[in-house]
Amino acid sequence: MPLFELTSDKLEAVPSSTFAAEQVLERADLQRLLRAQIETVVEDVLIVSEEFAEFAGARRRIDLLGIDREGKPVVIELKRTTDGGHLELQALRYAAMVSALTFDDVSEAFQRYLLQVEPDAADDARTRLADWLEDVGGEDAVLTREVRVVLVSAGFDREITTTVLWLNEVYGLDIQCVRLTPYKVGERLLLDVQQVIPLPEAADLTVQLRRRETQARAARVSEGRDWTPYAITTPEGTTEPLRKRQAVLALVTALHAAGVPGARLAGALPGARFLRIPGVPGDDALADEFVARYPKAKGNLARWFIDSPLREADQTWLLSKMWGRNTEPVLAKLADLAPEGLTFGYEARPRD
Repeated sequence: MPLFELTSDKLEAVPSSTFAAEQVLERADLQRLLRAQIETVVEDVLIVSEEFAEFAGARRRIDLLGIDREGKPVVIELKRTTDGGHLELQALRYAAMVSALTFDDVSEAFQRYLLQVEPDAADDARTRLADWLEDVGGEDAVLTREVRVVLVSAGFDREITTTVLWLNEVYGLDIQCVRLTPYKVGERLLLDVQQVIPLPEAADLTVQLRRRETQARAARVSEGRDWTPYAITTPEGTTEPLRKRQAVLALVTALHAAGVPGARLAGALPGARFLRIPGVPGDDALADEFVARYPKAKGNLARWFIDSPLREADQTWLLSKMWGRNTEPVLAKLADLAPEGLTFGYEARPRD
């Protein structure tokens, strides 16, 4: 559809331009801008790599690689041409290549990506990724082999749209086509972003049908994951179902408030998941004191409940957020520490 300027006298057509005419480059301009605001073309996707080529024998690179909150890799390919080139065939090859990625693979790629675009956050890549995938298991997330594809171009010829529609409708693939059209208005360059496949008004129905068709397969894939929420019982009552990290925190906090010292709690928690620092620093100084005592925590403070310290007369304890399949045995050990006469426990609740 053409773009019009509304004046007091008439609707005046605004001519479209091309990226080539406006000297907008594919990688240096479009790709750079879209990676920073990927929600412009696709929602709820975390970009984890740019120019990704971490597969054996690869001679080509994925423009942008993302992960959605369901653990699906998202291949995003860009063209500034008006016909789209052979975008769909190229993206399908990439989708097949990344379909076997694991959480560790993506975490390593994400760290390399952050080193380029946000160096101070590179050490926090694994935590960021785990937080992003918390609804599907965090660090225990098993990435699905159902790869999403997003094709972004100044235009798509009929060969591409016909192929994409066929793959989506017959084979249940998830391919989106997003058209970018530049308009020059005076000295300003405007960008019209339109999703052309699937049509926006049919997108919700398309997603619903695809989910129904793949429900049984998704259930089989998820057998190895642990997404179990837990309701925690304390003398104050029973909580709503909590995610693993929040369940451990709730039980530890309640036991400590009931008089169980930090040293006893530490004996029930594995490894270095519950750490002590001497003294009782205030909230403003707590993070610095923690890093000073445990230097490896620098850049990884998001892995700790810094905002929920357990303070005693001469020491402070901090609990890790990193919990996986060992959550239930830990909750059982913690419940055994309940002071006599007080009720503490947990109950696994099935996910809806």
